Amino acid sequence: MRIIIFSLLIFASFRTFAQRTIIDTSKIIQLSGVVVSEEDLVPMPYITVYDKSIRKGVIADYYGFFSTVSFPGDTIYFSYFGYQTSTYIVPDTLKDNRYSIIHMLQRDTVNIPEVTVYPWPSREEFANYFVNMKPYDDAVRRAQKELSGESLAFVAARLDNDASLAYGYATNQRYTKLYTNGQLPVNNLLNPYSWAKLIKDWKEGKLARQ
Repeated sequence: MRIIIFSLLIFASFRTFAQRTIIDTSKIIQLSGVVVSEEDLVPMPYITVYDKSIRKGVIADYYGFFSTVSFPGDTIYFSYFGYQTSTYIVPDTLKDNRYSIIHMLQRDTVNIPEVTVYPWPSREEFANYFVNMKPYDDAVRRAQKELSGESLAFVAARLDNDASLAYGYATNQRYTKLYTNGQLPVNNLLNPYSWAKLIKDWKEGKLARQ
């Protein structure tokens, strides 16, 4: 019994399709137009335009323009996210094979009841939490503490030299060796300028303990 019903359904589908295919091609209509919003009449991009009768559809371009092939009496669906799906029936009294329309879509609004969110179940619990809460530092204060001179010096004292510092130290050593090549190494204990600066700083009190 199921096989017979299935066969009848297939036969009916082929018959309907055959009836559509034998329609006179002179009745084909080039349907084109622009889809706009009903609120401000602004063209709506990438609208889905679907012909239910022939089960074919197109997508409008960025400016809301579309163009499709249809037959007189076909039902056209226009759909877009956030807007109500609307229909348009192609007139069967057209004399020309070209027809242009301007179709408007209405925004699909959903009314949601007001919801009030409370962080605490009661005022008493909120007051108890407010009184007993522990003050905390905001992001700015934490950043100021982490970037203070004492914190950076503390971190730098425990970090090894990176590649740039090691290269600079090696370069300075090499320059010093080239500068004193064939001579005694530089010793500031015998440098009169260093002694003069030391005595000057001592007289001015720069060497006193803070």
